[in-house]
Amino acid sequence: MPLTNGDVAITNAQLATGQKVLNHASAVDFLENEYHQHKDGLNVHTLLDSKAHGGLTYNDFLVLPGYIGFPASAVALDTPVTKRVSLKTPLLSSPMDTVTEHSMAIHMALLGGLGVIHHNCSAEEQAEMVRKVKRFENGFILDPVVLSPHTTVGEAKELKEKWGFGGFPVTENGTLRSKLIGMITTRDIQFHPTATDPVTSVMSTDLVTAPSGTTLTEANAVLSRSKKGKLPIVDSDYNLVSLLSRSDLMKNLHYPLASKLPHSKQLICAAAIGTRPEDKERLQKLTDAGLDVVVLDSSQGNSIFQIEMIKYIKEKYPGLDVIGGNVVTVAQAANLIAAGVDGLRIGMGSGSACITQEVMAVGRPQAASVFNVSTFAARFGVPCIADGGIQNVGHIVKGLALGASTVMMGGLLAGTSESPGAYFLSHEGKLVKAYRGMGSIDAMEDKKAGSGAKGALQSDAGKARYFSEGDRLLVAQGVSGSVLDRGSVTKFVPYLLAGLQHSLQDIGMRSLTALRAGVRDGTVRFELRTVSAQAEGNVHGLHSFDKKLYS
Repeated sequence: MPLTNGDVAITNAQLATGQKVLNHASAVDFLENEYHQHKDGLNVHTLLDSKAHGGLTYNDFLVLPGYIGFPASAVALDTPVTKRVSLKTPLLSSPMDTVTEHSMAIHMALLGGLGVIHHNCSAEEQAEMVRKVKRFENGFILDPVVLSPHTTVGEAKELKEKWGFGGFPVTENGTLRSKLIGMITTRDIQFHPTATDPVTSVMSTDLVTAPSGTTLTEANAVLSRSKKGKLPIVDSDYNLVSLLSRSDLMKNLHYPLASKLPHSKQLICAAAIGTRPEDKERLQKLTDAGLDVVVLDSSQGNSIFQIEMIKYIKEKYPGLDVIGGNVVTVAQAANLIAAGVDGLRIGMGSGSACITQEVMAVGRPQAASVFNVSTFAARFGVPCIADGGIQNVGHIVKGLALGASTVMMGGLLAGTSESPGAYFLSHEGKLVKAYRGMGSIDAMEDKKAGSGAKGALQSDAGKARYFSEGDRLLVAQGVSGSVLDRGSVTKFVPYLLAGLQHSLQDIGMRSLTALRAGVRDGTVRFELRTVSAQAEGNVHGLHSFDKKLYS
């Protein structure tokens, strides 16, 4: 029966008059062969043309969707952070004294990223934090804490408080490669009433050991069967050679993405230093503690001080990777690349607690900075970190799409339980943590960096980062404030990673490598956002709403 209402064929309600209607099955061929000049959006070069559009930030554009042919869980997030070090996830925590100390560095590494330990403290304190990161997870522990028969129970308890673990081997001489005579565990000493008793009075002597030459896989199997907390590795004379920990076995199960060195299975550790002469002494302490990556921390990295420091480090510590910065122009980057950096930090004045652009009138919008510098650095095989301006998952995606191999976050992680400092209630009754820029007056006047030493006020990281050591009057380039509680990074970072995987799925890219390639060849397209478009893309038109990001 012919339709009398709604039948397009017998009405004048046509989509377009005077135009042939094509077979629907030919739509894809038509797009590729005849409609390609009308391709959606802009390529990255047109988007980031500063002469046409000015300097753009992350909020000024969007990435257009592609084709989904795979699950989000299949998206690979492996990426390099330096020429020689790669990570399973592209997230770094900033070297700020309200963001990254050993707890943040440990958990970021466990989750596949990297935490950069700040240097607004004494060199000894920073080196101690590096040691805590390196001792947290191991394969074979080649330098275990060893007790002697004369060590007291009280001393063993103090060592547990210092290192955070309570399982220690006891040898005849109290050293490695001495005859093993027993093991002390937390259970042995926890309720022992007499602190002056020697550990030999409470230690376990019924030990399960493995011979020297046992592979890590074999040793893990022995440890699993033994139900012991520690597995000593001994030579033919029963001398202690190394140690394996059950807790490390469990960490391997719970944190499969952990950033670890392939040979020792220790967590990768990064720390920041300045470019002053005394920072060479600091670096020596850090390398002695096991540092893997050093970050030269400066708001403006294109300086003779940083260039000389890069050359010094590459000559004296050839096995240590060096990340230089911060830079926002190709000219800045070229000098540091020529000096030998293994990675670059990009950003100047884009951080949430930074006012450099406002006060100094120097800097660059972050999207323009990341694209221009990372495009240039890629020609020399130097990975780049998009540092600053990250407020949500979308900003992480945009930074990576513009060429950064990793992104660095400060304020986004400052409210987590692993960041330094205690929670307190704001005037509105909300749970918050203190957060400050390293260029704030509070950070530059912090005396803890020098630990009371001569010249302490001149030696803190805040002044050094902003070249203010000799200034009689300090000019702030950052602010102090607070950030809302975000819970633990063990829940927040997986949320960021899941969001990142879903975003790449929407774009149609199976990996970060594919994303960068798609941007370069024009497959991945972008669109500028007007002010109205930005308003449309956020929550609007609701009387009230609850913005819960994850569960």
